[in-house]
Amino acid sequence: MKSPAGTGDRIVIIDKPRGPSSHQVTAWAGEILGADVGHAGTLDPAVSGVLAVMTGRAVRLAPLLLKEEKEYVCLMRLHGKAGSKGIADAFGEFTGRIYQRPPRKSAVARNLRIRTIRELEVLGVEDRLVLFRVVCDAGTYIRTLCHHLGLYLGCGAHMQELRRTRSGRFDERMAHTLQDLVDACVLAEQGDRSELERMLLPLEHAVGGEAGVVVRDSAVDALCHGAALSGVGILRSPSFRRGELVTVWTGKGELICLGEALVSSEKTAPGEHGLVIAPRTVFMAPGTYPRGWKRRT
Repeated sequence: MKSPAGTGDRIVIIDKPRGPSSHQVTAWAGEILGADVGHAGTLDPAVSGVLAVMTGRAVRLAPLLLKEEKEYVCLMRLHGKAGSKGIADAFGEFTGRIYQRPPRKSAVARNLRIRTIRELEVLGVEDRLVLFRVVCDAGTYIRTLCHHLGLYLGCGAHMQELRRTRSGRFDERMAHTLQDLVDACVLAEQGDRSELERMLLPLEHAVGGEAGVVVRDSAVDALCHGAALSGVGILRSPSFRRGELVTVWTGKGELICLGEALVSSEKTAPGEHGLVIAPRTVFMAPGTYPRGWKRRT
């Protein structure tokens, strides 16, 4: 099949099947689209669900997308009997901040880490099988969570099956199978790009402009050239801490860049002098907006 042209800097949410690795699924998506691709948030081969695949400059969003919270549905098998009250008590105990060490098979250093379990809900219990939903920080190991729940219950437990139902703003309702992607590309080659365009999401959809820093038109081109943003160029901004990665937008809702906060939002205000944000990953091409700055002589 000839790959369709014009995928641009976009994001497609793939419903990863169990079996292949995230890297392999991403490579297949790239072959189907005929584009350079990357992914955010690795899933183990045995895990299915939401996998964000990015094309073109959208790959630069990976550092931001990797940090976003995740939601999973997990089937846990207990090694012994545990009453419903005991299970409810255990789930209550593991909601909030917990300590974890990555499993031995993981690709990262096995250092002790703190993660937050925001929601932990029992969906059903049948004999020794417990189906539950969890909303958690990025980098939370559900396999380790099941092991710790088993230790708390005194009977032992392990993760039997896992599916990621949401990654940041992307949930499984937005996910498409690889076959869906192939079918959309075939239609695009026949002249109907509507289905493919529906699947390919713009950069702005990934991060949401309402939570970012909005700048004056006169400051846009300087940011595109890598200049640090002064408070004078800011129209409005959310709260942020020094060193935090923030999104920077035009007044029309166009994503300009990801930037590192040089000061906390408490130390500055829109319209004040002083450098506030340094661009780290620029998405908008220079010259998109008129230059509002002067070169030094």
